[in-house]
Amino acid sequence: MKKTAVGEQKNLHKVSRPAWGSRAILITLTVTIVGICVWMLSNTDGLRQAVDEKTKAYVEEVSVQLASDIDYRLSKIQMDLEMLKDSIKQFDRHSQKDALENFLQRKADILDFTNLILLYKDGEVFSSEGVQEEVLQAQGIQDARLGKYGVSFLGNQEILYSIPVYENGTITGVLAGLRSKENMQDLIQPRSFSGQGLSCIVDQKGEVIVSPTELDPFLHLEDIFRQGDTEAASAILEMQSNMQENKGGTFFLTAADSSNLVLSYNPLPSYDWVLLTLVPSNLISHDTDHFVAQMYIIVFGIICLFALILWLSFHLHKRYYRRLEKVAFTDPVTGGMNNAAFQLKCRELISQAKPGSYTVLLLNLRNFKLINETFGSREGDRTLRHVMGILKEEVGEKEAAARGDADVFYLCLQENRQEVLQNRLDAIREKINAFNQGRKDPYYLTVNAGAYVVEDPELEITLAQDRAQTAYQSRTSRQENVCVFYDAAFTQKLKEERNLNNLFRESLAKRFFKVYLQPKVYPGSGKTAGAEALIRWEHPERGTIYPSEFIPLFERNGKICALDLFVFEEVCRMLHRRKERGMPCCPVSVNLSRAHFAAKDFLEPFGKLAKAYEIPEGWIELEFTESVFFEEEDIERAKEQIREMHRMGFRCSLDDFGAGFSSLGLLMEFDVDAIKLDRRFFRNIQSRKSRIVVESVVGLARRIGADVVAEGVETEEQLQFARDTGCPMVQGYVYAKPMPMQTFEEQWLAENKL
Repeated sequence: MKKTAVGEQKNLHKVSRPAWGSRAILITLTVTIVGICVWMLSNTDGLRQAVDEKTKAYVEEVSVQLASDIDYRLSKIQMDLEMLKDSIKQFDRHSQKDALENFLQRKADILDFTNLILLYKDGEVFSSEGVQEEVLQAQGIQDARLGKYGVSFLGNQEILYSIPVYENGTITGVLAGLRSKENMQDLIQPRSFSGQGLSCIVDQKGEVIVSPTELDPFLHLEDIFRQGDTEAASAILEMQSNMQENKGGTFFLTAADSSNLVLSYNPLPSYDWVLLTLVPSNLISHDTDHFVAQMYIIVFGIICLFALILWLSFHLHKRYYRRLEKVAFTDPVTGGMNNAAFQLKCRELISQAKPGSYTVLLLNLRNFKLINETFGSREGDRTLRHVMGILKEEVGEKEAAARGDADVFYLCLQENRQEVLQNRLDAIREKINAFNQGRKDPYYLTVNAGAYVVEDPELEITLAQDRAQTAYQSRTSRQENVCVFYDAAFTQKLKEERNLNNLFRESLAKRFFKVYLQPKVYPGSGKTAGAEALIRWEHPERGTIYPSEFIPLFERNGKICALDLFVFEEVCRMLHRRKERGMPCCPVSVNLSRAHFAAKDFLEPFGKLAKAYEIPEGWIELEFTESVFFEEEDIERAKEQIREMHRMGFRCSLDDFGAGFSSLGLLMEFDVDAIKLDRRFFRNIQSRKSRIVVESVVGLARRIGADVVAEGVETEEQLQFARDTGCPMVQGYVYAKPMPMQTFEEQWLAENKL
């Protein structure tokens, strides 16, 4: 059969059509941008006036914030001295003079003081950098001696801050901190206005207290009250009045060097000072002028650019969308159709055909990960391309093949007969594995499949794929290279399993699971030899849920481990209760799923429970099947785990011996305490060969010191056979069915001696 791309190309054209809409959007966008550019140019006349109006508001807002920040930092100086004053009290000035001066030195560095001075009333002075007499005579020092906060202005614009020092409510001295000119200049340096502003601190009379580092970017601050344009004279007079009343303001003025400025003055309440901030009036308009000058060039460039883009978009349109189609509908590994393209193609094919004409199949390469791990990902990708090539060759004109993800492929075949579909899949498998011809070490790929015949042409393709996947997941281990067809029962089974999973946690917490016990009996005396713990699920709404419904499910998803531990603890409770009451009991065996053995330390919780319930050694037997020994590495791990069981005081038994591929080597390798013969040994009790086999196993077990339990014994004839062959213990319906734990205790143990 020849492959075709007719349907695929039709679908690809569907994706290409929206390109015309994209081009229309691009044209509209270009025209809109050009219109906006023209509108922007036509409105530049009023831009400068609007900027000038906002400049004053901007400067005023930022200056107020700057003044608030500086005032806080000035007030913090006295706060720092107050905190430092409390720390000084820990020093004894007579015996810790050096420590006190070192402390002042450290704090001066931390708090940015040029010098910290501690002057006591008796004349003793401590300082971080030494002190001159003129500093001690400063007015601020004298004010502090009288209990006031003092501030003194020294030469070079240094400021001395002073606070009184108290002891028992009496002034004993003065703590003073000296700030340098540079420190104060950094304090007032504005961080806004793009670095173009100047600030200084003056008193209410206009005398400069702290000036900026440079006085001449555009004006001498000392000349503010002596020079200026006549238009600003009234504003300056108003400023002088406002400064006396601790009010702020902002106005424009022209400086002596003809610079146009904005002056903002704001009170600093902490010291009755005023912060003056000078900013060029073209702070904002300068950038605007530059912007307007460049805008014409930019707008012209934008128009040209969009014209070029529009031309290129038409020119590159076909090439771009061809690439887009390839990305959207091509699998990057195999180069064939991807799942998105497959769904479009299927939709087209199935919608035009009669119901039931097409089948959607899911193909899975079994253990494909081994190819990547053994030969590398490059060889794995080559294998996927090989498979995709075979599928393309095998589909017809009105069929489709695609790679889904990982090692999954999809087929849409125009066929509904199961036999024909199976034959076609067999042919595909044969071609896929044809590369093994002539290979010294062949490596055959196993291709498993699930199929769904599409009866409803309107059904979503994703649902058809899901049902094919459901069919694939429902295959058994014996259905290798067999295509499994979807049945509604599959979905019902999955729903039922999901419901059981959802009920598990609540049922375990609320003890809807019940432990039953089935006795083991000595056939000679009829006395109880032990019991096996079995699980039953008695749900208040669902009723009894049989083990065959939930055990396989929980073994697959791992929940069986929690269930086994639950059974183990219930058995521990019973044994502990009987032990505490002085009541006789028998050993009880608990089943362990194979899933437990995957974890190295899985026995730890079992050991902790047995210890917590004070279970004597040998009272609990752990049962496991031969499936835990499937792999060589499992055997070594299981050996250690069996030894650990014995160290913890548990017996262990090999369950269902003979049900699978039991080897006598297991008895040689593993130190088990008991062997449970599978019920199949007792089906053909008339066979001489059966008698010989059972007698041999019983004799061999006896010689290696292992007990033997015949399980599944249901009739008197089977019981007599067990007696005749020497089986020391029997478990089965011939004596008792599994019964609730309470029934086992109150009736069975009461009626049958241990």
